Amino acid sequence: MTAVPDNATQRQTQRQLRTVVASSVIGTTVEWYDFFLYGTAAGIIFNRFYFPSGNPVVSTVLSFATFALGFVARPIGGLIFGHIGDKLGRKRTLVATMLIMGAATVAIGIVPTYSQIGLAAPLILVVLRLIQGVAIGGEWGGAVLLAVEYAPARKRGFYGSFPQLGLATGLVLGTGVFALLNAAMPGDAFLSWGWRLAFGLSALLVLIGLFIRLRVVETPAFRTMESNQAKATIPAMDLLRDRASRRNLLLGMGSRLHEGVSFNTWAVFAISYGTGTIGMDRQPLLLAVLAAAAVMAICIPLFGSASDRFGRKRVFGLGLVLTGIGAFPAFVLLNQANTAAAILALIGVLGICYPLVYGPQAAFYAELFPTSVRCTGISLVYQLSGIVASGLTPLLLAYLVSLGGGGYGFVLTYLLVTMVLSLVSTVFIRRADPAEQTGADRTGQLRSTPANG
Repeated sequence: MTAVPDNATQRQTQRQLRTVVASSVIGTTVEWYDFFLYGTAAGIIFNRFYFPSGNPVVSTVLSFATFALGFVARPIGGLIFGHIGDKLGRKRTLVATMLIMGAATVAIGIVPTYSQIGLAAPLILVVLRLIQGVAIGGEWGGAVLLAVEYAPARKRGFYGSFPQLGLATGLVLGTGVFALLNAAMPGDAFLSWGWRLAFGLSALLVLIGLFIRLRVVETPAFRTMESNQAKATIPAMDLLRDRASRRNLLLGMGSRLHEGVSFNTWAVFAISYGTGTIGMDRQPLLLAVLAAAAVMAICIPLFGSASDRFGRKRVFGLGLVLTGIGAFPAFVLLNQANTAAAILALIGVLGICYPLVYGPQAAFYAELFPTSVRCTGISLVYQLSGIVASGLTPLLLAYLVSLGGGGYGFVLTYLLVTMVLSLVSTVFIRRADPAEQTGADRTGQLRSTPANG
């Protein structure tokens, strides 16, 4: 007969789950705040003061090229910390990645400009951006698994969406701090030194995040695997040797292509496009991104929970279609060059459509791999695809706008192509275990449920 947990045990489990959720949300918020500060500054600050050129398009392209380098470094972080997560535990990765990210971000805020130290300025910026990439590459997989592996079997989409909230809250915080500083300070003061305060704030956020993360207990799935001595010798090699895991790795990367492209189109590139091509002021665009991110934070757990009921693939696939098709009216509105239209455009495509993809994503990808290689698997899916899907997007879109003479026709075409590729990949994805069972087996493998679609 199965023992029924007493009230004290249930309360302890609930406390642990609340601590895990808080750790995931606050930790990923800090990590994404740091990471997106660079993206916002790349289109406003770095192109002018670290990559000066007689041609503003060239300066913006060079600035976004360093933005892309952070994504090139992310798979390295995913591989390193994915290995640590599968061998030593999910928790250990999270403290290290937060410390690394915080130190790099604070350092970016004190790098002198090109006019002060010459070529050393962009070179230092590049190195620090690479360090940021390694940190965020290791962060996502550990934070996601902490929530998913603690969650009840039929609520993995809901609880797995909480670390995804860090993307929205980090964007709200990063963009909000920039918007506040921009509004509170004279333009010259903001461009000269005010923006550096946003990067310095990272030190305080890291201390708060570490305080919570140090209280987290290792996940039940990992502890079960550890007690059964079922760890992989070299997780990355074991993953590649297994046919099903290898197939899911490739299809998972394909499914994520449009998600990364969409997010970086509207959260990063839209600011540069609005100020450089349309001629809007910075503040309305920052407010539009801020409003969209706030709506996104509400929608992510709603759509994560919807995936528990209607299926991961159904909700995820619907999001791909709507973000692709929604790009056309969003660009039409954005080109009206007024605050209300910009806010409406970004709330629609980034605040509402995008969370349909991002909300169920954590549980969707976690269910593709067994426990022994899961941290490595989902980290590589997310980070390898991110090189093209996220890192190259602002750079590529800036080129496509230039190629189109300032128009957005080529950009729309690119968004639709990535949508189709991701949709096809999503259709062909299969779970590591197709049996419609709940809970974890004796190796801690996440079983598929009817909600997986």
